[in-house]
Amino acid sequence: MINLDKILIPTDFSDFSKPAMSYGCAIAARFNSQVHLLHVCPDAAMLVPEAGGLGGEALLEQATAMEETAMASLRELPPDNWENGRDVVRATRVGSSFYEIIQYAKETNVDLIVIGTHGRSGLMHLLMGSVAENIVRKAPCPVLTVKPDGHQFVMP
Repeated sequence: MINLDKILIPTDFSDFSKPAMSYGCAIAARFNSQVHLLHVCPDAAMLVPEAGGLGGEALLEQATAMEETAMASLRELPPDNWENGRDVVRATRVGSSFYEIIQYAKETNVDLIVIGTHGRSGLMHLLMGSVAENIVRKAPCPVLTVKPDGHQFVMP
């Protein structure tokens, strides 16, 4: 028997992550699983041109503001009052999305990661890489990738 006690659903709050949220919540409902929602904020030092010119305090304030905004957005998820007594853990991390998602999965012993793909192909995929692809390769557990279009989950 497959036990899915903890399901991790990383989100970047884009439309691409919405189908993964639907799949993850449906699977969690079926297995009565705890849902972990995770958003990884980019490192503020990587976003600010010439970050070396800013003081450490300014970067720390920027990172804190981004995490607070992300946590406020996470509190809005999952949609449609799905929670209703179900256990949902919300977390933010700062750093590389791929690395932080893998680390979180290891630290919390999740049983399944459900992640959306951006549907890039060709040159865009080559230039930008794929967070989902790297997670599939390095995850400590099974990973379900959900395309932004195509078949959608329908409850029987």
